[in-house]
This record gives sequence, structure tokens and C-alpha cells, in this order.
Amino acid sequence: MSVQQYPVVVIGAGPVGLAAATHLTEHGLDPLVLEAGPAAGSAVRQWAHVRLFSTWGEVIDPAAEKLLAPTGWVRPDPATYPTGGDWAEHYLKPLADALGERVRCNATVTGVSRAGRDRVVDTDRAAQPFTVHLRYADGGEERLLARAVIDASGTWTTPSPAGGDGLPALGERAAADRITYRVPDLADPAVRARYAGKRTAVIGSGASAFTALAYLADLARTEDGKGTHATWILRRGISGSTFGGGEADQLPARGALGLAAKAAVDDGHADAVTGFRTRAIERDDHGRLVPAGEDGRRLEPVDQVIVLTGFRPDLSFLSELRLGLDERLQAPVALAPLIDPNVHSCGTVYPHGHRELSHPEQGVYLVGMKSYGRAPTFLAMTGYEQVRSVVAALAGDIESADRVELTLPETGVCGGAGLFDTPEAAEGGDQSGGGCCAAPTPELVQLTATATTEAPAPQTDRTEQAEQADRTEQSPAGGCCGA
Repeated sequence: MSVQQYPVVVIGAGPVGLAAATHLTEHGLDPLVLEAGPAAGSAVRQWAHVRLFSTWGEVIDPAAEKLLAPTGWVRPDPATYPTGGDWAEHYLKPLADALGERVRCNATVTGVSRAGRDRVVDTDRAAQPFTVHLRYADGGEERLLARAVIDASGTWTTPSPAGGDGLPALGERAAADRITYRVPDLADPAVRARYAGKRTAVIGSGASAFTALAYLADLARTEDGKGTHATWILRRGISGSTFGGGEADQLPARGALGLAAKAAVDDGHADAVTGFRTRAIERDDHGRLVPAGEDGRRLEPVDQVIVLTGFRPDLSFLSELRLGLDERLQAPVALAPLIDPNVHSCGTVYPHGHRELSHPEQGVYLVGMKSYGRAPTFLAMTGYEQVRSVVAALAGDIESADRVELTLPETGVCGGAGLFDTPEAAEGGDQSGGGCCAAPTPELVQLTATATTEAPAPQTDRTEQAEQADRTEQSPAGGCCGA
């Protein structure tokens, strides 16, 4: 059997994975989407309570809309903002249904390689199909053959830890029952009880941290939430861009999210601790959690910790493939300079497609949030453009694949910790938001509002995130600053 007769395996039935399958179908190629969860958009459903900061018009793939039209699907109002639950139920589910048997759920990919070749063997390598090893929810296993592999599995299952060195802080695992790596759903009575009237440390500085701070502040304003307080832990200092683009953000809801977080601090429902890199999560004599920093500081005890320091790609099941990844971001080598959060926001990412997403192992592509590695600036529309280009290349339409056109909204929140210790930052740097964040002088600060506007409900934008989803956990644009 010719390699070209095998299907293109797509890993992940999130927004970008399903978009990839749609484009493959449109080009006459046979896709097989493998989803580890029980339904399409399983990761998105885990943050169903969070509202995206992108509108419906920005999170629906054009090819998918074309596929859905004959099914009687009703397109949501493009100007409104869906929650993760809305996105999954009113777009991802109908899209998966339209793709039918091309989507297989409860199928976890445990490994990808070349048939009869581990990563060491050169002989006749490119002529062999890919082998994709699966494990099903019932314990069964299978090996499939594929002409190409598109990994859109996202990073949702691999959140980054609290530790400032990228590793779990001492005591972090032992305190697992009091730590979450997701924005809590405070509408759930059991979850609400964990935080109501309690002190909570929120570690992180992106869209998810903004959302958590705003949610906790809303809880503090209610009768049952009196006494609720957040300690916001940032690895950097407070600068003009800490709260994102505000009213200047071309995604208004994203700007409002930063303003809502700022209001939480200004109104006294949260304190910001800057220049703090977590070394350990200790316990006091009463069993409460005490964040300890690399500089020796120990913060006031808290009852709960919410760690929102971003995500990282799971590359374990791709270990037998020859991937070309940047050593810092774990993104494709050609893509990494274009998305480096120390330099770029989502609005300044150059258009990119199959060439930037290719690897030494021809025929394998990491797309969606996973393609960005540890960079936090991803938006769903970026993923849709990625798979349009990749699929065109697989179909042999190189002219179309190279015609990558994408304009993204500017400003917002972005950035990793890379600039924290640079000489420019140490000397003050640009704190206006155009360049990035000055190195902080460690301190506990209470911000005072100079001008406030009423912000709408907290929103974030994730993709598979995720997918992520679109958002990306520190979503991701503008000047700076990531945790």
C-alpha cells in the first residue's frame, strides 16, 4: 500500500484539530482525528465557565463554517463572546458530528514513529509511513499507519508549576490538595466553599491570573464571600503594561479583563507581591500554606494556591521523531523567533505557515497552542491559519500554502520571564509597555486607581488549549509581562 493511501492522523479534537480535519476533507484527503477525552473539545469543556475574550466571529474557522452550513447549524452572533462551554457545545460538537467517523474519542496517542524505524535509523526513512500507537479507555491498544501526523493536542494537560526555576516548588506536590492549576469555577458550590472567606495566593500574570483575581474579588463582594482575599504573586514588578492594554487593546474584552484585575487590587481585595520567585510552599503551625521565595522571604499564610504560570508541551510521545525545536521555547526552530514573548505580542507575530512549522522529520507538524511551546501569545485564529497552510502543503498546493495572510489584534498581555534579569531591565528599561518590564524591586504593593472604568465580566481566550485553548493561559499580547 502506498504511503499516500493512509490517512492523515490529527491528534486532538479541539478547535485547531477539528479545523485541520475540515481542511483535509476539503482537499480530498482522509483525516482521522484521535481525541483522548470522551468528546470533542474535552479540554475546552474543562474551562466551560470561563468566557473567551475573542468573539464568535474570531473563533470559528471559515472552512468549518462552510462544512457546517448544510447541516442546519445556526451560526452564533459573531459579535458576542462565548464561554468555553458555549464554544464546545455550539461549535465543536456540531463540527465533530459533521466529520462523523473521522473523529475517534477515548483514544490516547502514546507514541508516534516511522514504521520499522526508531529515530536513529536513516535508511529509507522518509519512504515509510508513520506509526501511531493508541491506548483506548477500555485498556485496548492499537497501531495505526499514517501518511502524515498533525499534532494539535495542545498543552492543557501540562501546566507549568509554581517553582520559579520551572520545576515544582519544594512542598508543591505535598500540598496538591490545596493547589489548583486552573481558574476555579466559583459558581460550583463545592469549589466556592474552598475560597469563600479564605486567603488565596494567585501565582501568575497573564489572562488566567487576571480572571482568577477578578473572580475572587467578585466573591469578596458577596455576603457569603466576606473576608475573601488574594495575594497576587508576580515574578516581575508592576509596570504600565502589567494589566495589559486596557482601553487601547484591539480585543476590548481582553483589555477589560486586565482592568478588572486592576480593580481587584485597587479595591483592596488583592495585594500584589512583586519580584517573588517561589522556592517552596511550606506549612505553618496551623497547617496553612506559606509561599517562600528564592530571596528568603516568606509570605503571609494562605488557605489555597492557584498556580497560573502557563503551560508547556508534552513531547514524550513524540520522542522517536526527529523534531527541530527551539531550546528555550520548545517551539519549531523557524517559528520561535517570531513568537518569542520577550519580543513579540500576539499582534506583532509575523504570518507563518507550513514552512515555519516543519521539522527535520518530514510530514509531521505541531500546530495550535502546542506549536507555540512555552510562548503564551496564541490565538485561535492563528491556529486556523496554520492548519490551512499545512493542509494545503500536504495536498501539494504549495502556492496556497505559502500565501499566509493573518492580521492579529495588538496590545494586551504577554511575556515570559526572560527579560527579568537583563541589564536593560535592571537599569529601568522601558516600562511603558512598548518594550517590556523593568526588573522589580521586591515589595508588597497596593495600587491606587488613577482612573477607573467599569469592566465587564472577566474573560479569557484559549484554544485547545487547550486546546487551550485560545487564550492562552497568559494571553497574550502587548508589551509584557508574563509570570
